[in-house]
Amino acid sequence: MNQEDLMGNPAAGENQKPQESPLLSLKKDLANYKDAIREVAIEIMVEGLSAYPIFIAHQHEVHIGEIILDRAELATDWTIQASTLEEFIERGIIQETKKDAFLSSYKNADDYACVFVVVPEGANFVYYPY
Repeated sequence: MNQEDLMGNPAAGENQKPQESPLLSLKKDLANYKDAIREVAIEIMVEGLSAYPIFIAHQHEVHIGEIILDRAELATDWTIQASTLEEFIERGIIQETKKDAFLSSYKNADDYACVFVVVPEGANFVYYPY
């Protein structure tokens, strides 16, 4: 067995680009999606579904909310689904005992999209200005 079999070919790695963070592509997609997301957020609030819309950004399959922007149909990197604080509590993503803590950090939905970003390493909330 030679060194390349054990350690790979070091010369081959020199020409490879460092892998781009998926969050950079999310930022790009959110910039394109922000008007549509804002419309849905307003609709959720005006129709009385929730005062706290939450959007799920993912590249795989998730089973919460409703798809509003499908990456396959739009030829983008991220799918966006619309949900609410109430659904997140109902499904146990946000514990009822943590609701007040979540609400204290929730930004005004007229100005920011609350985005639950799901990646293979985990998930977290971010706020994206419209």
